[in-house]
Amino acid sequence: MANGHFDKRLPSSLAAPAFVDTWRRRAMLAGLAFSALAVILGFLGQTMDAEHLGWQHLLRGWLDGFVMCFGFCFGGMALLMVQHLSGGKWGLIVRRPLEAMSRTWPMIVLLFIPVAVAGATMGQLYPWARYANWTAALQKGLIDHDMAHAIRWKAPMLNVTNFWVFSLVCFAVFALYITVLNRWSIQRDADTEPNVAYWRTRFENLSGFGVVLYAALLFGLSIYWVMSLDPTWYSTIYGFQYLVGQAFVVLPLALLTLIGLSKAEPIRSTFRVVEQHDIGKLCFAIVMLNIYFAFGAFLIIWSGNSPEEIPWYLDRIRGGWGVIATLDVIFHWLIPFSLLLSRDLKRIKSRLAVACCIMIFAGYWDMFWLIEPNFKDAARNLHFSFGIFEYVAVPAALFCFWLVYYFQQLKNRPLVATNDPHLAEILEHDYVHA
Repeated sequence: MANGHFDKRLPSSLAAPAFVDTWRRRAMLAGLAFSALAVILGFLGQTMDAEHLGWQHLLRGWLDGFVMCFGFCFGGMALLMVQHLSGGKWGLIVRRPLEAMSRTWPMIVLLFIPVAVAGATMGQLYPWARYANWTAALQKGLIDHDMAHAIRWKAPMLNVTNFWVFSLVCFAVFALYITVLNRWSIQRDADTEPNVAYWRTRFENLSGFGVVLYAALLFGLSIYWVMSLDPTWYSTIYGFQYLVGQAFVVLPLALLTLIGLSKAEPIRSTFRVVEQHDIGKLCFAIVMLNIYFAFGAFLIIWSGNSPEEIPWYLDRIRGGWGVIATLDVIFHWLIPFSLLLSRDLKRIKSRLAVACCIMIFAGYWDMFWLIEPNFKDAARNLHFSFGIFEYVAVPAALFCFWLVYYFQQLKNRPLVATNDPHLAEILEHDYVHA
C-alpha cells in the first residue's frame, strides 16, 4: 500500500487476448469481399461505362489504398520516434500498437509494386511517364503547352528511373529504422538491470535525426506518388500536409486498438481514463494542426489568385467536386473538432471510438479528393460510373488486408513495455490523479 491506496500490478501474461484472432478473421473476410467487389466493378466499368476506364479506376483506387496503408505503417514509425523524443505516459500506452504498425512495412513494399510497374513504368498513372516524349505528345494534342512545359523542365526529377530509385532507397532507410527501434525496444524489456538514462539517450539520438530525415524523405515521396499526377502543380506545403495527415489517422487507429484491447488484460490494467483523455486531447491538437495547414495552403493561393496555381483547386471544387470538398471540411474539421472539444466525450470509450472512426474515414475521403481530380476525365467532372466505386472497394480491401497483418504483429509481442519509468505510474488507480 502506498499513499493510502493499493497499486495495481501487471497480470502474469502480457500477450494479446484471444479475441484479436477474431479481429483478424473478420478483417480477412472483409478484405476478400471487397476484393471480389473490386474485380466485379472493374469488369462493369470496362464494359458499361462510357469512358471504359474500369481497370484504370482500379489502379487509381490501388494508389489511394497504397498511400493510406503507407501512412499507417510509416506514420506509425514517425509517431513512435516522436514519442521517444517527448516521453510521457501516453507514449508507453501507444508504443506497442505503433511498433506493430511499423512492422507491417514488408506488405507496403509489395503494395508499391503495382503502382511502380503499372503506374510509372507503363505510364498508366503519371503523365510525365506516359508522355516522356512531350514534343510528340504536344503535336498530337495529347497534352497542352503547360503540361509539356512542366514535363520538360521537371524531367531531371520526374522520370521512371528516379521514381524507382528514390522510392526503394526510402523503403530501405525506413526499414532500417523500424528494425532498430523494434529491436532496441525488446532489448530494453529484457534488460535485467534497466538503465533508464542509457536507453532514453539511445532512443532520443536515433529518433531525433530520424524524425527530420523521415519528414524530408516523405516530402519527396508525396511528390513522386501523388503530386506528380499533375506535373503542373507545385506547393511548398504539400509535404507538411501529408506528414500531419498521417498523424491524423495513425493516432486514432492506435487509440481504437487500445479501446478494443481494454476489454481484457493486460491493457485493462494499464489503459486508465486519464491516459485515454490525454490521447484524446492529442487527437484534438492534430485536428487543429491539420486544418491549419490545409486552410493555410488554400488561403495563400486564393489571395494570390495566380493563373498558374488556381486550376488545381478549380479542378476540385467545380463540376460537382464542391460537394466532396465541403464534406471533406466537415469530416476533417467540423465533426472531429466539435466532438473532441468535449471533455466528457474523451473520457467515454464508446464515444471516443466514434470520433476516431470519423477521423480515419476523413483521411480516406481527403485522399480521394486529392487523387481523382488529377485525371482528365474527372477534373471538374464528378460523375457516376462503376469505376468510381473502385475508390471504395480497392482501398477498403487493401486496408482490411493490412489490418490482418497489423493484428498479427500485435500478437507477436507483449502488449506492455515493462522496463519503462512510467510503468508504475500508469498502474496507479484512476482516482489518484482525479
